[in-house]
Amino acid sequence: MVESTRLIDLRSDTVTRPSPAMRRAMAEAPVGDDQYGEDPSVNRLQDRIAELLGKEAALFVPSGTMSNQIALKLLTRPGDEVILGEDAHMIWHEAGAGAANSGVQFTAVGRGGLFSAAEFGAALKRPGHIVLPPTGLVAIENTHNLGGGVVFPQQDAAAICAAARKAEVASYLDGARLFNAAAASGLSLAELARPFDLVSVALSKGLGCPVGSVLAGDTAGIARAVRIRRMFGGAMRQSGILAAAGLYALDHHVARLGEDHENARLIAERLAGISGVTLDLATVETNIIVFQLAPDLPDAAAIAARAREEGVLVSALGPRTLRAVTHRDVSRDSCRRAADLLAAVIERE
Repeated sequence: MVESTRLIDLRSDTVTRPSPAMRRAMAEAPVGDDQYGEDPSVNRLQDRIAELLGKEAALFVPSGTMSNQIALKLLTRPGDEVILGEDAHMIWHEAGAGAANSGVQFTAVGRGGLFSAAEFGAALKRPGHIVLPPTGLVAIENTHNLGGGVVFPQQDAAAICAAARKAEVASYLDGARLFNAAAASGLSLAELARPFDLVSVALSKGLGCPVGSVLAGDTAGIARAVRIRRMFGGAMRQSGILAAAGLYALDHHVARLGEDHENARLIAERLAGISGVTLDLATVETNIIVFQLAPDLPDAAAIAARAREEGVLVSALGPRTLRAVTHRDVSRDSCRRAADLLAAVIERE
């Protein structure tokens, strides 16, 4: 068994650890009581993210799931329908919180996390129908996790938001990996965020921070989000220690995201040629690789267990689906080695 210190961890980009320089920034951060609006590091982070996203105001929250749940509570009413892409994070990875916290139901449209304005329009349910739940929100995930890190086409996003606005339906961008989308597309964060009423970005994924996401929108909406954050138990005190990690990452970790994308492509190209592996290279636009195993191979859990024995950690997302995610804590050499080890595990079965 390979020692844990030698494992190449590709389970998620959330496994990154703060660098020594980031830790120093956290230790030295000026702090205050954020619930009184007096933490200077939090205020600075919120102002910077709001400016980057082209929004009026922003709110620092503990996690991406909380930012999504605040968005649902803020933009919907109990009984509303939320239209979003197939296999969205809000449907599958938030422990049923949308139904429990906000009383909404989800309708997934499109394929692989992507959908069009026409598909949104076909699913839209106008208020006042005697039996159908009214559509209260449309949500887009960019990049799309289970879609293999695919970047949502901006032309489609703009058209969907325009159609939603015409129908008096709110729009939300789950931009947990929006920094990756910007790096891959060449579009600015503000341009990607512009069509949406409310946007979130995560700091704890590609940017390598230990904690945190930021929600951004208009001033009135963010003021209401402050209360919802409190209701959900997400209000913090001297959280500038955490915000300082985000500020450090904005200055030092954004420009290098393209390296993660190149490393993911390296792994994907190695795996795509293996008999029994189905992997659409067109989806590998950023730092996520999702691939399927043929029925004659062992299942995903078995392959993941054997890969671990060889020194590589990957995630089994389903019976025959595996995911690998590159990040700042794995070098190109480590990714090359991981690709060869994974290939060897699969090919000898």
